[in-house]
Amino acid sequence: MPHAFTLNERPVEVDAPDMTPLLSVLRSRLGLTGAKPGCAEGRCGACTVLVDDRPAVSCLTPVALAQGRAVRTVEGLADPDGPLNPLQDALLEHGGVQCGACTPGILMSLTALFERNATPDEAAIKESLAGNICRCTGYHKIVEAALAVAGANGGRS
Repeated sequence: MPHAFTLNERPVEVDAPDMTPLLSVLRSRLGLTGAKPGCAEGRCGACTVLVDDRPAVSCLTPVALAQGRAVRTVEGLADPDGPLNPLQDALLEHGGVQCGACTPGILMSLTALFERNATPDEAAIKESLAGNICRCTGYHKIVEAALAVAGANGGRS
């Protein structure tokens, strides 16, 4: 069955069974491999994308639920030929990226937070990351990076 939605601000149409995980459609049919397959149970957050500006675990989101909606992936955060966005820069600068498996999901969760609140505090940052598991960094450097972005936006870091 065809499913039409907006992907990173561009209209797409994909022919797939309704219950096909959005993650599979993004990776296998649309060639966007930023969202990572992790647990396939919605627990690790590696596959997090934004659906209508809200974080969604794409491994559990059927493609039918994307119909008519706006989906954003990590590939949509910065122009491929341009500079990284401030969150991406901050994660690199503060050492918040190690193996990289969780990074796309973390970026999407933080993007949703910063779009709702340009100057979140540490508690809000930690709450927004509750669905993202990072086995390498211990989260401190990720939170530090997000606080730096909040500080640059006028908050305290």
